[in-house]
Amino acid sequence: MKTPLFLLLAVLCSAAAFAQLQPAPPAPPVPQRTLHTAPPGQPPAMPKDTANYLIIVKWTDTKAGTNALQVLTSEGSFSLETIQASTRINDSDIPITVSFNGNIYPLSADKARLKIFLGRTVPYVTSTYMGGAGQQSSSYQQMRVGFDSAFTVTFGKPMVIQSDKNGEVSILVKREE
Repeated sequence: MKTPLFLLLAVLCSAAAFAQLQPAPPAPPVPQRTLHTAPPGQPPAMPKDTANYLIIVKWTDTKAGTNALQVLTSEGSFSLETIQASTRINDSDIPITVSFNGNIYPLSADKARLKIFLGRTVPYVTSTYMGGAGQQSSSYQQMRVGFDSAFTVTFGKPMVIQSDKNGEVSILVKREE
């Protein structure tokens, strides 16, 4: 009985000897990074080839005519929320808002990748009831509708980005030096 126990103990000890943890290799040196910061009170240094971009969106609507908006931005994101018009519900003016937001990333001196959302809120009546003094009243909600897309633009060249029987949306991006 002692021999199998002794053999088992010898095998376990030899396995434990081979399973000793090896020291981890030293970590590679971390390269030193220098941070370029602007003096206090001054904006951070910008790359020399920065530019502003004028983004002009025009849309035609068979009912409302032609509308346009423009945004001046630099590389990166932009956002515009504004009131386009209003509609009357029960003697109250309900605003119709326009949203234009997205990102612009230049690809070369004459092209950029543009991702946009162009939309608006549209009020609609959800119920009608008789109010005090026999006057009719309505409840309404606002629904957000719009266009969300990404595409490549050529600076100075307008392009139609949406078209249907109700109208058309075009966009023009100009690089301002």
